Amino acid sequence: MTAGEAVAASPPPQRGPAPAERRGRRGRTEEFRGMWLATVLNRDWPSRSGLSPAEQREELLARLDAAVRCRLNTVFFQVRPTADALWPSPYEPWSHWLTGVQGKDPGWDPLGTAVEEAHRRGLHLHAWFNPYRIATHADPSRLVARHPARVHPDWAVTYAGRLYYNPGLPEVRRFVQTAMLDAVRRYDIDAVHFDDYFYPYPVAGEAFDDDAAYAAHGAGFPNRAAWRRNNVDLLVREMSERIKDIKPAVRFGISPFGIWRNASTDPLGSDTRGLQSYDDLHADTRRWVKQRWIDHVVPQLYWHIGYGAADYAKLVPWWNGVVRGTGVQLYVGEGLYRAGDPTQPSAWQDPAELSRHLTLAEAYDHVHGHAFFSTRDVVTDRIGAMARVVADHYPTPARPPGT
Repeated sequence: MTAGEAVAASPPPQRGPAPAERRGRRGRTEEFRGMWLATVLNRDWPSRSGLSPAEQREELLARLDAAVRCRLNTVFFQVRPTADALWPSPYEPWSHWLTGVQGKDPGWDPLGTAVEEAHRRGLHLHAWFNPYRIATHADPSRLVARHPARVHPDWAVTYAGRLYYNPGLPEVRRFVQTAMLDAVRRYDIDAVHFDDYFYPYPVAGEAFDDDAAYAAHGAGFPNRAAWRRNNVDLLVREMSERIKDIKPAVRFGISPFGIWRNASTDPLGSDTRGLQSYDDLHADTRRWVKQRWIDHVVPQLYWHIGYGAADYAKLVPWWNGVVRGTGVQLYVGEGLYRAGDPTQPSAWQDPAELSRHLTLAEAYDHVHGHAFFSTRDVVTDRIGAMARVVADHYPTPARPPGT
C-alpha cells in the first residue's frame, strides 16, 4: 500500500495557488475526506490478533471516532486483506488477523458493525478488498484446510515469499469477484474499494510463474505483458458490471500506484521517473478511468512537493487531466504515514508539507478531495501534520460527494 521512492535529487519545493485563489473552496459542504483503515499485519486495527470481541469492537469504534474528530467523512475498511474475510463469508475463512487463527469465528461481525457504526456517525464506509493476495508467507500448509487455495492448489502462485491467486485463470477471476460481491449483497456499504495490488510488485531475480496459464489462455496477445494487462482489465470491468447489477447505488473505486507511465516511455505519461503501474503491475489505470469502469480514482501520490522522480506538483495536474471529461471523480491519496518519519526526506519533517498538498490541489478543478494513509497515523499524528490539515482546510464537517 505504501509507494516506493525512486532515487532522484529534489528541486526546491513548488507552492500551490495564492490564498485568494483558494478561498472559495475552503469549508465546502461537500468534499471527499477519507482515511484507510488497514487490517493486514494488524497495521491499524485490531491492534493485535486475539483480542476479545468487546476489545476489538471498542478499538474499531475509537478509529471511527478519530475520523469524525478530524472532520473526515469516509473510511476505507480493509475487509479482505489476504483471501480471507472480516464477515461470515461462505467463500473464504475468517481472517487470522482477528483471532490469530485463520477460520476461527471471532464471535462478532466486524464489517456489519463497521457499516452500522460508520453510518451512525455520518461516515461513508467503503469495503476495501485485495483481489489476489493469498498470504504474506509462501506455505500453503499454513492455510486452513478448506481454504480455496488448498482446495485448488493450481490457482496459487508463489512469488517472492508470498502466495497469490493467479490472475490469468478465468476461474480465479470469477471466484475472487464472487467472494468480494458477497459483502456487497449482505451489507449496506457505500462503495467497493481496491488498492494498488494486482500482479505483485516486481522483485529482482523473481519470476511470477504463470507459464501454464499463459499457454492455455494467452493466444491472440502480442506478448505476456499484454495478456496480463487484459486479465486485470477483465477483473476491473467485470467487477464494475457485477456491482451495478447487484446494487446500482454502490460505487466502485480504486487507489492505484501514483504513476501510470513515465513520459519517457509514453507521451501520454507523467513527467516522472519511477515504477510504472502499466508495465510493472500490469494495471492500465488510465484506461479504467477513460472507459469509466470505475466511479472514482484515488491515486497514491505519496511523494512530497518537489520530489524529482515523482513530484506531487506534477502528478496532481496529470491525474486532473486524465479524469477530465470522464465523470470519474478524482480524490488524491496522501502519504500521511511519511510525516515525521525520521527515515523520510526533510520535506516530510515539516508539519506543513501535507497541508501544502491540499493547497496546491485546490487549483485543479477535478480534484474533489483527499484520503490519508492511514488510520494509525491519523490517530498518532507524530508531528501534527494531520492537525495542520484540519486547521487549514477542514474548518467544518463536509458531506461526501453525491450525498
